Amino acid sequence: MECDAARLYAVTMTTVTDSERSLREILDVGEDGAPPAPRHLLVTLFGTFGRTRDNWMSVAAIVRLMETLGVEGSSVRSAISRLKRKNILVAQRRGGSAGYSLSDHVLEVIGDGDDRIFVHRRATAADPWLVAVFSVPESERDKRHLLRTTLTRLGFGIVAPGVWVVPAVMADEVRRALRRSGLDEYVDLFAGGHVGFGDLSQKVSCWWDLDAVSREYRQFIDRYAQLAERVSESAPSDEDAFAVYVPMLTVWRRLPYRDPGIPLANLPSDWPAVAAEQIFAHLYEELHPAAERYVSEVDSSLT
Repeated sequence: MECDAARLYAVTMTTVTDSERSLREILDVGEDGAPPAPRHLLVTLFGTFGRTRDNWMSVAAIVRLMETLGVEGSSVRSAISRLKRKNILVAQRRGGSAGYSLSDHVLEVIGDGDDRIFVHRRATAADPWLVAVFSVPESERDKRHLLRTTLTRLGFGIVAPGVWVVPAVMADEVRRALRRSGLDEYVDLFAGGHVGFGDLSQKVSCWWDLDAVSREYRQFIDRYAQLAERVSESAPSDEDAFAVYVPMLTVWRRLPYRDPGIPLANLPSDWPAVAAEQIFAHLYEELHPAAERYVSEVDSSLT
């Protein structure tokens, strides 16, 4: 019953702020095995390849690369328009060519996500937990909503309405995110261990929706395990590598936020994260260099 109450509390937020919409576009990529939307592919494209090119990509290159991902020009324009409205993409002209860059705010958010997505240290049973305790006046309910949304997006579990928890290996990222959103004055953060009472693993299953997270990991495994085997046997062309790498990364980048490094000792024995992480690491190693070459080739052909 307590688990049900905590989860009900987590979904009773009815208003959606501009900041939340922006964060959703960066972190959300669809659930239940749905293919990534064009706007989510665009965020991955810019976050992975645009940042290494002085944070800019020409419109011509964007359209060509998105076509390789199976996205038509009209859908690309619609996705760009949506991301511009949310201040995720900013229009810029360079050398007489029209193009786009990630906004400064989004660059910070994506930069913070690099370690979580590509390194994603998992806490051990000996590591401390980070506890966020907050109270926001009713007169600032919009801040309360934004705070709960931010903590949810960072992967916090809900202990009680004003007490949320996450492995303390995420402490630095949490502090940066709260300061960046102007929410640090409403929160106290504590790090420590669980000294009582009850079974911690059982409580973890209440604080997080482990069934949903496990399902997403298994969907990733089902979708990409055979691909990982194939690329080991035969290297794809640069274009083909790009065409499968960007959607794969788009699907993956949600998962480290859903499972913020919870210790394996506190998770079910058949927790699928380790297998999924191995598949991702293998595909990253095999596909990223080739995808990078393809983007450079497209860039060169259009200059």
